[in-house]
Amino acid sequence: MAVISALTLVNLTSPAVATSPHANWREVRLSPVTITAAGTTITWVELGAGPTLLMLNGTGSPMTEWDPAFLGALAATHRVIVFDYPGLGLSGPAPSLWKFPAAADWVADFIEQVSPGVPVDLLGWSMGGFIAQQLAIRHPSSIRRLILAGTNPGGDATVLGPLWVQEADNVANGSDATYLKTNYPRSQPAQSRGRAFIHRLEAANASGAYHDEVVPDKTYAAMVAAEDPWMRSNSNAIGLRNVNIRTLVVTGAQDVITPPSNSRYLARHLPNATLRLVPNAGHSFLFQKPYAVASMIQRFLRADA
Repeated sequence: MAVISALTLVNLTSPAVATSPHANWREVRLSPVTITAAGTTITWVELGAGPTLLMLNGTGSPMTEWDPAFLGALAATHRVIVFDYPGLGLSGPAPSLWKFPAAADWVADFIEQVSPGVPVDLLGWSMGGFIAQQLAIRHPSSIRRLILAGTNPGGDATVLGPLWVQEADNVANGSDATYLKTNYPRSQPAQSRGRAFIHRLEAANASGAYHDEVVPDKTYAAMVAAEDPWMRSNSNAIGLRNVNIRTLVVTGAQDVITPPSNSRYLARHLPNATLRLVPNAGHSFLFQKPYAVASMIQRFLRADA
């Protein structure tokens, strides 16, 4: 039986979290390193020290789109690894057609390079959650614990957001206004937090802590195209039934891009999963409440370690 906290809304507004000593995001700097893996080159960065936590980003998102506040909070307790997918950012070209099973194989080879013989904790957000699920199915020995954030299982079980959201989400280089509209609730506090996240990225780039992002149209289109077979096949959802990795399934309670029903399905069908819904938060809940969500993840990763 899955260990599910159904409809659990977690209080993430504690002042103790908001004043965390790890809250200085301006100290986070990306110093990229490039290695050969999966038949191409992969550029990556490590922050902090401790057990390895590998981060898989969403569609068309290089490592420079991770929130420095979120990374800094996680790096207080973990060796956090972020990287550019093949064909994106500073990495080399994709070694084959962009499909999520293939991408999982690429990442498995990368894991063996950066954490040889030692399973990693793995966080997959949005599209990164597709790759994370395939990794758990195809390469379970690579993963110690799994975090599926704001993602869906593919196939018939997937519930999509409204058409206007789908269309906006599939456009590369969309405006800040569109991003705020799709990724955060309409409330003033949520929109303010979304704008604060955008400010953090802009400030990190302006200071040189983050390098310029590179998102080729060809790669973005290939990633979006990979979602079609993902949505048409039930093979991933079926494969999840045999994944025994301890898993945290977490999403924003007001996510309109990937509605929470997808996370409920994942938590029900993964044999060893816990479900958490972040209240008053949207698809970018990781960046809307970076310190509180990081604290939740850290508690999950160290529980009964």
